[in-house]
Amino acid sequence: MAMAAPRVLVLPYPAQGHVTPMMELSHCLVEHGVKVTFVNTEANHGLILGALATGDSEFGGVDMVSIPDGLGCGEDRKDLARLTDSFSKFMPAELEKLIASINADEQEREKASWLIADVNMAWAFPVAKKHGLRTAGFCPSSAAMFAMRIKIPEMISDGVLDERGWPKRRGTFRLAPAMPAIDTSEFSWNRAGDAKGQPIIFQLILQNNAATHLAETIVCNSVQELEPGAFALFPGVLPVGPLSVSSDKPVGGFWAEDASCAAWLDAQPDSSVVYVAFGSLAAYDAAQLVELAEGLLLTSRPFLWVVRPGLAGEHLLEQLRRRAAPRGRVVSWCPQQSVLAHPAVACFLTHCGWNSTMEAVRSGVPLLCWPYFTDQFLNQSYICDVWGTGLKVPLPPAAAAAAAHGAGLVGRDVVRDKIEELLRDNETKARALALRDLAGRAVGDGGSSRQNLRRFLDLVRGVKS
Repeated sequence: MAMAAPRVLVLPYPAQGHVTPMMELSHCLVEHGVKVTFVNTEANHGLILGALATGDSEFGGVDMVSIPDGLGCGEDRKDLARLTDSFSKFMPAELEKLIASINADEQEREKASWLIADVNMAWAFPVAKKHGLRTAGFCPSSAAMFAMRIKIPEMISDGVLDERGWPKRRGTFRLAPAMPAIDTSEFSWNRAGDAKGQPIIFQLILQNNAATHLAETIVCNSVQELEPGAFALFPGVLPVGPLSVSSDKPVGGFWAEDASCAAWLDAQPDSSVVYVAFGSLAAYDAAQLVELAEGLLLTSRPFLWVVRPGLAGEHLLEQLRRRAAPRGRVVSWCPQQSVLAHPAVACFLTHCGWNSTMEAVRSGVPLLCWPYFTDQFLNQSYICDVWGTGLKVPLPPAAAAAAAHGAGLVGRDVVRDKIEELLRDNETKARALALRDLAGRAVGDGGSSRQNLRRFLDLVRGVKS
């Protein structure tokens, strides 16, 4: 008698940059015979369904379900401290009810045997253990970011941090010699919003750290050869990246993708287009968006610029579209992996989110770095100081501290000059192509990520190696 396919629950932190890679992992699990129930918050579930313009709850074989996050309709879920405070109190009981419901429903579907939770949702591990589920963690950030959080007690004892997570000294330091330098002003938990919300974010990290040991294994959307120093600190963490899926598989986007991007790119010369995208949470005021638009125009190059819904008002958005034409194109959202893989793309002006960083690595695209918050400054350090695959946009101190509030604008001339500098830099491009080849080998036959993914799949499926 054939063994029944295992069912796993997959739980991301409720933000786009966490949902996407966990959906990519989910599709991989489905392709290898694992049944996946993907658990979004009700708010994000609604966004994902709306973006696909379909009521179907099957997403390429992934079963999508939802639980409430405790916030009311219309409350600001971009305020990460408020969101975190709410779901930390509300979701454990809701997850417990979901597990009980699924595992009581034996006739319609199999019981869940595993929970794969974002390491930023490690509070879910004891809930799963209580109901007899095995547990695995997923790290959607760099391994260096994971290490930075786990090593908080050591940084406190070494006098780098105080007990509340604030720096006790100024300057840069490294957790290990092969790791990127981090400025003590740029710890992710101190750059996730305003200072009032910092204690909530920091306490969630400490709570998650205390539960991480309950995971039987942790997989990370990274590459062993990209982060040898971080993985040396945590040899039990399995790098399985860069994760990707075929373009016909939905990855849980919160906004509808503009399907015309491919045709527009097809009409551009090879290595000519400046691609601009700042992810799902970075916010800039009208004056900064105008300076960016004018800087792009000064390059006299074609550009594809993602201005997501809500980032600019309708009047400003129309103004940006008019200024961009005919050489540039402004879209609301796009299939970023496909865009970065297109031969027309020359470089990527990015907020340095880890998904964007990994997608650029996979496609060999050099980066112009404009980090906004959380782990993006650490990712910039990898890109510019360790790998040498990008350049930094010089942010005025006020812009670096409060990019959303318009103080210390990055001017149009700076935008133009840095784009032109990057596109003249053949050595940076060569290093980006070398990383593309390295990542390709990692996910190819016999590669480090491919082997680690196989180990993880065998563990979940109960296959003895």
